[in-house]
Amino acid sequence: MTAAADRPQRWNRLLELLAHSGRLSVEEASAVLEVSPATIRRDFTALAEQQLATRTHGGIVATSVAYELPARYRHADEAKHRIAEHAAESIEPHCVVGMNGGTTTTAVARALAGRTDLSGSGDEQLTIVTNALNIASELVLRPHLRTVCLGGTARRESYELYGPLAERSLAELRLDTLVLGVNAISAEGGAQCKHLGEAGVNAEMVRRATQVVVVATSDKLGRSALARICPIDQVDLLITDSDADPDAVAALRAAGVRVDLV
Repeated sequence: MTAAADRPQRWNRLLELLAHSGRLSVEEASAVLEVSPATIRRDFTALAEQQLATRTHGGIVATSVAYELPARYRHADEAKHRIAEHAAESIEPHCVVGMNGGTTTTAVARALAGRTDLSGSGDEQLTIVTNALNIASELVLRPHLRTVCLGGTARRESYELYGPLAERSLAELRLDTLVLGVNAISAEGGAQCKHLGEAGVNAEMVRRATQVVVVATSDKLGRSALARICPIDQVDLLITDSDADPDAVAALRAAGVRVDLV
């Protein structure tokens, strides 16, 4: 995995490893990623130049809140990687993309940050609008992306901003695409999450978006959660993994949702 095209995926994996331990050596990273120490050293230098980590003798250490997340945010499995890469590849340059918080949307944000074709400036930049502090703190360091962070009350468990201020912040904004993370999704219940305050902000994002793309691992399909974000007819696309239950997928497709299995 040494080709230039694999570099963004490799960097994302290094950041995840760094999130877990806070510190990473060349030897450890080389063994896990199965690439040469020279490649890892170049990757570490690149991450440090982008202020995503601090270079130390023989390794790197975490420098941002983006990598000091609660335990449930410290691991992204291969399904989330595939979902994130597929979602990021579908985003058109120069558009306005909304993102709520969550492990899968964070993976999408990192995949977007690694796209080498997003090199615009000013009004020609890809713009990210988010209520997730960890996503904003990471993407603001990327000069080829414009980051808009909503106001509101910060929720410790998810690093998301919610409440009336966050919802009012959206009133004057327009989103081409919303990349929406959920706790549950079904044809009957629509897109759902566990927190009432976050549901309100997410619902406002849905209302402001031309296209709603839900990113969710297969274990979220057919489940229910406390608060509904939106009915299923407001979801345009679901990107999930190939382990999804066929009956749940069929029901979603019958409800008019395009489902991409990756």
